[in-house]
Order: sequence, then structure tokens, then C-alpha cells
Amino acid sequence: MITIKRPAPGAALILPCAVFLFHASHCAAQAPAAKYPAQTINVVAASSPGGGIDFFARVVAQKLSDSGMRAIVVNKPGANSIIGFEFVAKSPPDGYTLLMTAGSFVTTPMLYEKVPYDGDRDFTPVIDSGYIPLILVTPPSFPPKTVKELIALAKARPGQVQYGNGGTGSGGNLSAELLKHMTGTDITGIPYKGNAPALTALMGGHVSIMFDTLNTSLQFVQARRLKALAVTSAQRAPQVPEYPTMIESGLPGFEVTAWYMLFAPKKTPRDIVLKLNADLNKSFTDPELVKRMLAQGVTLTGGTPEQAEAHVQAETKRWGPLIKAAGIKGE
Repeated sequence: MITIKRPAPGAALILPCAVFLFHASHCAAQAPAAKYPAQTINVVAASSPGGGIDFFARVVAQKLSDSGMRAIVVNKPGANSIIGFEFVAKSPPDGYTLLMTAGSFVTTPMLYEKVPYDGDRDFTPVIDSGYIPLILVTPPSFPPKTVKELIALAKARPGQVQYGNGGTGSGGNLSAELLKHMTGTDITGIPYKGNAPALTALMGGHVSIMFDTLNTSLQFVQARRLKALAVTSAQRAPQVPEYPTMIESGLPGFEVTAWYMLFAPKKTPRDIVLKLNADLNKSFTDPELVKRMLAQGVTLTGGTPEQAEAHVQAETKRWGPLIKAAGIKGE
């Protein structure tokens, strides 16, 4: 889901296993990383097949397999990703069950009074995998041609501009709420059961605007079924350099992207986390992969586990106050 600028977990305690006290899975979790991996790695996608999370999970699984490991994708959708999060949180911390997720990792606990896991206590970041810019799109018949014109219209007609989004807490939902917060406008949110029906409603003229991921809306912009006003990344997107950023459009600090990150259970040995991180960082610099991903609107990120953790903390500080102020609750 969401990001701000990307900023530039401690050693695991390994104790001997007593057979009469511990299950075999606990012993496996404490095996030396030199023997890792000795079995298939499950990359859990906290989503259904298709979509950004599943896409990134398959890229990571393929690249781990290319580096000599064996990795597969296991889809665990449901309950705004909570089912997938809980499954990995309760898995043995042995490096064989990993979690691929998006910005919902940060925002989901903010939407519900209680969730069956704790982000800080149950997970450790492995690598910041990449991000996709969002793009602000409207039906071709919608009068505003720029973000400034959109803001002026929204101020002149409070409540009459409606934004579609793929569900409460989605990237499109939070981006539009950020626009409202920064501009003091009254724009009405209309949630749908996913981005696809929201886009259909937008193209049918049932809602006025939508923040959507670049890779899904670009084809409709190019076919002139949608009109684009701006992108939400810090710099113009190379796929559509003709469209300004929200920052260039007069909203300093409006930088939002759908971001994707790989996590492991919290007590996964540090050397296993670093091995996974190093192998994926190497893969992410492959020129052919970088080119192929950019063509689909994806920028690979990489970096250290500490940089990934800093990004999570920055996102937490950013979205918490906005979600609380807007009164956004999970469905």
C-alpha cells in the first residue's frame, strides 16, 4: 500500500534443545544457518492469487529459487490480510515460512480494536522489496484537468466530489483521506469490494476520482478510458513522465506508494535473515529484472533489514494520526 521517503533487529538467542521439552520444530528453528536451507521455503502471500502482494511473492520465490534455494508461494487471503499475518506469526522461526505483504502490515492493526498478532513482537523485516506509485485518475468527462482545478471544484461543491476506493484502509482510501486532510476539502468516499469494481464504477462515471496503482490504471489511461491528473511518487514515474507529481501540483510532502516487504517470524536467526537479504539484494540489481519490473510500474527497492524496519516505523507514525482523525475503521 503506502510509503514516504525510504530511510537510509538484534541477534537471535540460540539455546540448546532438550528433546523432552521441545517439539522438533523448535529445534529446527535453532539449527545453524550454515545448513539453511534444507527444505522448501514457503513465501506466504497475505492475499488471493493476483494483485500486488501475490505478484511480489512470486518474484521473491523465483529469485530465491534462482539463487539455489527452493521456494514456493502459499496464498493465505482473508480478513484484510489478518489470516496470513497470524499464520506466519505463529509459524516456527526457522526461515522456512516468510511473509510477503504490503502497507496493510502497518495500517490493519490501526483499523481494528484487536488483531491476533503484534507487528513488533511477532515479525522481523527481511527486505523492502519494492513499490508501485499511485496515479490520480478521473473519468474523461470530469471537468478538472489538474489537481489544483480538482481542489478548487471540491471546495466550491462540498461533498459532491466522490472518490472510489478498493475498501476501507486501502491505499486509495488513505491517499484520498490524505488529500482531504492536506487541502481541507469535503470529498466523499465510496468503498468497493476491491480495486476492480472501484475502477469499473469510475469508468462508468459513478464516482469522480480514484487513487489507483499505476500498473492497473495505466492501460485505461492509455486507452483514453480514464484521465490522469498526477502521480503520487516523489519523482515523476518513468512510465508516464508527462504527468506531474502531487508535490509538483502544489502539495508538498504528498508522497504515497503501494509498498511491499518481506518479513520473517521474529526469532528467526539473524544469519538466516541476512542470507535471505543478501541473496535478494543481489537479484534485485539484475538489469533484466529491473527493466521488466519498471515496464510494469514496479520499482525494486532492496536495502538492509534495518532500513526496512525504519520504513515500517516511519509509516506507522505517518498513518496512525490520519486514520484516527478520519475515524477510519475496519469492516
